[in-house]
Amino acid sequence: MHKFFVARDSFTIDSVKIQGEDVKHMYRVLRLDSGDKISINDCMGKEYIGEIVDINKTQVTVKLIEEIDLNNESPLQLNLYQGLPKSAKMDLIVQKATELGVKKITPIITDRVVVKSELGEFRKTDRWRRIALEACKQSKRSLIPIIETPIEFEELLSQLKGIDLIVVPYENEEGKGIKAMIKEIRDINIKTVAVIIGPEGGFEEAEIEKLKALGAHVITLGPRILRTETAGFVAVSILMYELGDMGGVN
Repeated sequence: MHKFFVARDSFTIDSVKIQGEDVKHMYRVLRLDSGDKISINDCMGKEYIGEIVDINKTQVTVKLIEEIDLNNESPLQLNLYQGLPKSAKMDLIVQKATELGVKKITPIITDRVVVKSELGEFRKTDRWRRIALEACKQSKRSLIPIIETPIEFEELLSQLKGIDLIVVPYENEEGKGIKAMIKEIRDINIKTVAVIIGPEGGFEEAEIEKLKALGAHVITLGPRILRTETAGFVAVSILMYELGDMGGVN
C-alpha cells in the first residue's frame, strides 16, 4: 500500500485533500484511481487508511476509513551532526540516516569544511528535506526527521547541553571503541544521543578537546579509515542496535 505524508491542516473530520507534487505522482506515475486504498500520515505521527474518492490532475480527495495503531519510530532520540561534505554526499547521508531512524540531521561547519557559497548550502536544505520525505515513505517511518540548516561548530557545542550521550568517532582515537563505551553506560537510562561526524578532512584536535570537555565519548570505529558518509551510517547502526530497536524487541 502506497504511503503519503499530508499536513494536518489538509484534514477534515473524515477526509483529506492531497495537493502538490504527490498528486502528479499518484495520477501519472502510480496511476491510482477511485476506490484504491492508501496509507496517510499526518506529519505528526498519526497513521490512517484511506480510500480515494476523487482524483484529478490537481487534487486527490481521500475518505478516511480508520486510524491505525502504528509507530515505526525508534524509542531512541538520535540526532546526527554531520560535518558538511563536498558535492552531493549529504544527499546520501540524509537518505540513509532517515532510513536508519535518525530524528534530526544537522550539517555542521567545522574548521576543515570548505563552504563554496554559504547561501548555496542553505538552499540545499530544501532538497535535503525532500530527500528525507521520500526516504520516510520508502522506509515506512511514522515521523519525518528534522533537517536543520548548517550551523557553526560553536553553535553545535551549545546544542549538546542536556544530551544523555554524545558520541564522536575520531580517526586518531586508537583505544576506546563502542564496545567499551556501551559497557560504561550499560546502567544509564539513555534517551537522547548525539552522533557527531567530522568532514572529509576530519576534526581539528582543538575541536575534539572542546567536545571532550562537554563529556563526549570520543571513540574509534576500528583500524580502517572510513569516509565521512560511511562513518555516520556505521555509528548510527551500532547505536540503534545497542540502544534502539534495530536488534528487535527480544
